[in-house]
Amino acid sequence: MAAEYQNLFTSVQVLAPSYPGVGLARDTKERMFAPAHMHLLGRIGDAQLGPIYLGWFGLASLICFVIAFEIIGLNMFASVGWDPVQFVRQLFWLALEPPPAAYGLHFPPLNQGGWWLMAGFFLTCSVILWWVRMYRRARALGMGTHVAWAFAAAIWLYLVLGFIRPVLMGSFGEAVPFGIFPHLDWTAAFSIRYGNLFYNPFHMLSIAFLYGATLLFAMHGATILAVSRFGGEREIEQIIDRGTASERAALFWRWTMGFNATMESIHRWGWWFAVLCPLCGGIGILLTGTVVDNWYLWAVKHHVAPMYPSVFGPVIDPASLQGVKP
Repeated sequence: MAAEYQNLFTSVQVLAPSYPGVGLARDTKERMFAPAHMHLLGRIGDAQLGPIYLGWFGLASLICFVIAFEIIGLNMFASVGWDPVQFVRQLFWLALEPPPAAYGLHFPPLNQGGWWLMAGFFLTCSVILWWVRMYRRARALGMGTHVAWAFAAAIWLYLVLGFIRPVLMGSFGEAVPFGIFPHLDWTAAFSIRYGNLFYNPFHMLSIAFLYGATLLFAMHGATILAVSRFGGEREIEQIIDRGTASERAALFWRWTMGFNATMESIHRWGWWFAVLCPLCGGIGILLTGTVVDNWYLWAVKHHVAPMYPSVFGPVIDPASLQGVKP
């Protein structure tokens, strides 16, 4: 008895000659490296690796990233006395901290946050240069620039956390440290400091779009896998010449969801949900400390959250205590 076809477990790899890509303009630098095929890459996507178009913007982006990565890594290495064993052991807890609040927006000594500013500068240059490269590559290939603008939404949140909000607050000390657990600790302390970030309405929207994007992409991926035995993975063909795969997928969505997200529209749904997650998150962070000092008290005032019982006395808004001498 033949096993039932289940491409979730039995992905098929097609071996074919390497495809160099569409032709480039005369004034465009050629792609680098001869293409190769890797079986493991074929397990998760296309087995062909390369050729790669780096260009001047891509090269500059990589140089800036290496500089930032080196500054962060060497500072972490120095913090454990250049002990490689302790560096590996404590890597998740090591950090490159921003300057103390006393320095404000001034450039501090290197060991007091100056290295953090330098690393942030080069990392920001790397991210922006990579965005320019991504945008230019899309235009050169005649594509839409949707991927570049989705990446820009993530850059927005990054800039809010590390530059825009600290500038508005008047201190680079408000920024996020470089490090794995230290940046998570900063997030927890940030939420506690401003009265629980969960009451921030833009945080609520950000999480809703985050969960919504994961649900939409999971449902879309599952739908395509479910109809790939009918050629559903050839989505462009199914969009312009609807066949049995898209018909069955549409019927399934109508039966289970009540409406049909088409093979084209589901990508717009997913794109918007995913992009609005960091956009709303950035707005929520930007308002914290600049407009709203305590999100819980804000939520109580606007009837979003109930006032807690007066077990330990009334909750006093810290903003009302500013300038009061003890």
